[in-house]
Amino acid sequence: DVAMETINHKKSNAESKSQKNISHFTDVHGLPCIEKIVSSVEDKPEPISTNITGTIPQWINGNFLRNGPGKFEIGNQSFNHWFDGMALLHQFKISKGKVTYKSRFLSSSSYQSNKEHNRIAVSEFGTVTLPDPCKNFFQRFLSRFELPKPTDNANVSFVTYKGDYYVSTETNVMHKIDPETLETKKQVDWSKFIAVNGATAHPHTEPDGTTYNMGNSYGPKGAHYNIIRVPPTKKTEAETLEGATVFCSIPSTDKGKPSYYHSFAMSENYVVFIEQPIKMDLLKIATGKLTKKSISQGFSWNPKVNTIFHLIHKQTGEVNAIKYVAKPLSTFHQINAYEENGFLVLDMCASDDGQAITNYNVQNLRKSGEALDEVYNTLCRVFPRRFVLPLHVDKNTSYNQNLIHGLDSTATAVRIGKNKVFCTHEDLHGEELHQYGGLEFPQINYGKYNTHRYRYFYGCGFRHLVGDALIKMDLQGKHMKVWKQPGLYPSEPVFVPSPHATEEDDGVVMSVVITPDEDKSTFLLVLNAQTFEELGRAEVPVNIPYGFHGTFHATA
Repeated sequence: DVAMETINHKKSNAESKSQKNISHFTDVHGLPCIEKIVSSVEDKPEPISTNITGTIPQWINGNFLRNGPGKFEIGNQSFNHWFDGMALLHQFKISKGKVTYKSRFLSSSSYQSNKEHNRIAVSEFGTVTLPDPCKNFFQRFLSRFELPKPTDNANVSFVTYKGDYYVSTETNVMHKIDPETLETKKQVDWSKFIAVNGATAHPHTEPDGTTYNMGNSYGPKGAHYNIIRVPPTKKTEAETLEGATVFCSIPSTDKGKPSYYHSFAMSENYVVFIEQPIKMDLLKIATGKLTKKSISQGFSWNPKVNTIFHLIHKQTGEVNAIKYVAKPLSTFHQINAYEENGFLVLDMCASDDGQAITNYNVQNLRKSGEALDEVYNTLCRVFPRRFVLPLHVDKNTSYNQNLIHGLDSTATAVRIGKNKVFCTHEDLHGEELHQYGGLEFPQINYGKYNTHRYRYFYGCGFRHLVGDALIKMDLQGKHMKVWKQPGLYPSEPVFVPSPHATEEDDGVVMSVVITPDEDKSTFLLVLNAQTFEELGRAEVPVNIPYGFHGTFHATA
């Protein structure tokens, strides 16, 4: 495999001084250009049949739904950041071994407004709208003083509340979607139900359907992080987020600069919020129109600030008095969390540097040659890590010694203050993962194993700016299985259990694989989750940009 040889692991003298360089930054040369994965496409609302190689198991019945950006230009203006592209919803309908594909642009007000004006009319995460040229000077001047209107371009994920499907980004507006037609049914605004200015695109769901999420609120006393609970079922058909409550509100450590969070973790009894040193400067963001600065320019990484884990009890809504702290880290996605022997085990994908978010602008993804290598080599690698938090710390707990015992983990937790425990992590991988560029987009057998002790997780290896391999990690022995082919870029793997599964990994892993070098040959890949061997692929004769998250919606 030619691609493997480009990874240089020679420890030169300069590097051996600092082990840090080896695990974080690489010296990779000759990365292929992947600009096609951020090219705008047309949507295909009518089902297209696919060409199947191998076999798609007969028992898979349902819709594999995916979300991500699909349009990067409006008129003669372009979006700056990958997260800004207009949401394109994808559906792979799988039935009796056959697969059809359709896609539809989310009919958001941002999309409608952009289409109507034929320019970028609504600011996105990395793109500021210019004042409307049709307004007079005075109106344009005044418009600079308006707060940026939050976008409803929900291009991050598909989520469910009360059994309904929604697409979500991180603002206060979601859209209810029909998973069969992909039509946009209803715009739903969190702030109409509870006092939050947005919510993450990664809620957690209990087996009974109760859903937890997090959102910020900004008031005269500064920013607060709010833990949200949404009831499991609807009382009437038209209902959306009725009954949602904020059952815990945590003040931001720095009032005017709350931490950015993309998701959070949940165990059986706790919601775990990770306050990381990626800070959002509210003043900068609020005056962005005036200063022509995008929201992303209000984000900064502060390596002098520790990471804090806050534990919120789900039944009482109380925040644990103990602050668990760790060195500065950055995390987008958690893998799982569960409680065992008086400890909370918290597994996540993390890196030691939080600047990556700003590097994913569209110009970087479209680079080639040395310029592309340079972007990749300055990005910090993301690896799976385990933290272990002791739940019972009281006046009798000793100081300055590792409190973790009875668990087979090299993670440590040391009491360093009355209400402070300092934690170090255990790597959930062996040396081998370094040559695959780390791991992101983690997924587990969620339905059965979320909040429970588990053995396997799946993710993408990152030997490029996007995933270029699929990885299965076995926590027993930290062994890994890999699926990869040169020129193919698999997106987030989603696990679907077999109908009568008894083993944790009995099922399939599905991923949409993007082929930037070949025209119109994107495909849905189905792997045997146990062996990680390819069962089949369904090739779609259209181009699809690289997307973010997806879910499988089983149908009877």
